[in-house]
Amino acid sequence: MRENAVAARDAASRDMACAGNDRHDVPTDFERLAELAISRRGFLKGSAAFGASAFVLGAGAALHPAKAAAASLDFTPVAANGLDTVTLPEGFGWQVVARWGDPLWSDGAPFDHASRGTAASQERAFGDNCDGMALFAHEGRSVLAVNNEYTNLKIAFANRDSGKPETEDDVRKSKATHGVSVFEIARADGAWGIVQDSPFNRRITPDTPMAITGPARGHAMMRTAADPEGATALGTWNNCGNGRTPWGTYLACEENFNGYFSSSDPDLALPAGFARYGIKHEDRGYGWAMTDERFDISRHPNEPHRAGYVVEIDPLDPASVPKKRTALGRFKHENAEVTLAADGRVVVYLGDDERGEFLYRFVSDGRYTEGGDNADLLESGTLSVARFADDGSGAWIALTPEATGMASAAEVCIHTRQAASAVGATTMDRPEWVAVNPHAAEAYCCLTNNKNRGVKPNAGGDATPVGGPNPREKNKYGQIVRWRPADGDHAADAFAWDLYVVAGNPTVHRDDRAGSANVSADNMFNSPDGIAFDSQGRLWIQTDGKYSDEGDFAGQGNNMMLVGDPASGEIRRFLVGPRECEVTGITWSADRTTLFVGIQHPGEKGDSHFPEGGDAAPRSAVVAITRDDGGAIG
Repeated sequence: MRENAVAARDAASRDMACAGNDRHDVPTDFERLAELAISRRGFLKGSAAFGASAFVLGAGAALHPAKAAAASLDFTPVAANGLDTVTLPEGFGWQVVARWGDPLWSDGAPFDHASRGTAASQERAFGDNCDGMALFAHEGRSVLAVNNEYTNLKIAFANRDSGKPETEDDVRKSKATHGVSVFEIARADGAWGIVQDSPFNRRITPDTPMAITGPARGHAMMRTAADPEGATALGTWNNCGNGRTPWGTYLACEENFNGYFSSSDPDLALPAGFARYGIKHEDRGYGWAMTDERFDISRHPNEPHRAGYVVEIDPLDPASVPKKRTALGRFKHENAEVTLAADGRVVVYLGDDERGEFLYRFVSDGRYTEGGDNADLLESGTLSVARFADDGSGAWIALTPEATGMASAAEVCIHTRQAASAVGATTMDRPEWVAVNPHAAEAYCCLTNNKNRGVKPNAGGDATPVGGPNPREKNKYGQIVRWRPADGDHAADAFAWDLYVVAGNPTVHRDDRAGSANVSADNMFNSPDGIAFDSQGRLWIQTDGKYSDEGDFAGQGNNMMLVGDPASGEIRRFLVGPRECEVTGITWSADRTTLFVGIQHPGEKGDSHFPEGGDAAPRSAVVAITRDDGGAIG
């Protein structure tokens, strides 16, 4: 098989390239795990250890191997580089669709590179630092929903000596860079662009009214002076990954919501639970409490309980009210991967992106009916957390009041991290995006990195031992774990797991930091973050890691996007982003001839002018990628 020959070549190359480097003589936990699930010896056999036959079944687990055929990786890989542009394989091209500050309405002002915009211009424009996204096709029209995660203060406020918001207008502008941008796009003369003034165009910001739904609605911890019923919250911000439902709604996922709260009382005794979520006396420089007192925790201590959720949005109804789905738990959400159980119940996989936090699953009480009323399927269900065993088995542990010792389901949904700690869930190396294979009953999750693995506990005091799906101490490079549910049913409580890839640098290291056998000098990377399957079953992997291109990361260049074959384990580099960016967010046009990708925070340290070049301000952007021959790309 071609992939086996590639693996053998890469293994030999690694041994040659790393001659003279240190190597442990005593087997590490990583090496023991490799013998169990991802050994080079197994990879070089007729059936790759990264393929279906490699799964280690837990005791009593009746699991069905994936039957998906190998996905074709029909492009020539690109080399790692440090260029300030988007690099693609021969035969592909790219163009900008939307940049930070591009007006969504014709009455909006063009982006001003000197001032970086005002509150008024930003409120009518595409937000900053695009992340998760999804395209919705409707009656021949294309509507794009895009998360605008945060803003780089020193870039957005380069017109201020402090590099921070200083005036009321600055705070309004800062808020307007956040949230979600929903807008129609169309293709004309071969290029995609914003359809200004489309009836679908909408900005959802930290000031947009939202309904609180699910178990936490009305709970005492959700009530404020402005909302004594605990039923309506204002806004969403720091939305990272996303999800989409079978009934056509968009899921925006609130991640680092804590960095926007502060206290006007420096001596305030922080309420219980704040430390676990990183809520402190000072914010991260946004200064929103300067003009909006709900971000002052000394005056409104319950306000942080109303952030950190998955928000459901109807992108085709601009008049609809977004819904905060508390049943899916409160933590630093990465994305929300939606699939269906064997009996039609909705399953949502959720990662909590912080060192030593957990991987979750939600299973709805109700069942999805095509064409039926599915509006409340995320209103109630069972929230569980993953527990991984070293033998390759695993289980989902339901977070009930009885299991957690908490007083109610509402408390579980508000203090979800504490609930997961109470049942002894497995602390993970920063669970980021989850993706479900459309052709096999299996799911994948990026564990991006964890410098604290085996060194210090998580924020809740839970130990972070080396082992299981987290096999390396002080993990700099990350890995991708995958699991298959019992009987091929995503609602089953048992699963089996292995590691699809362990990232590393085989040109620098020969120990566990070299990575797994499907990592070579030609495709090495660090910090897998975004992840998604296309319709053909190819796995697209996006990175948000170190781009120093030196030391442990020598030869890895800028952040990138790679494509993997789930069956063989082969991985090829497809895209390299501009300097100092993260490659994140992915979706396709209805005809699959265009791939949309997000380029976030280019020049976050001052060394990029993407996408316009020259002396222009660096601007996050959604880019469209197409084949030169006009063929399908995913």
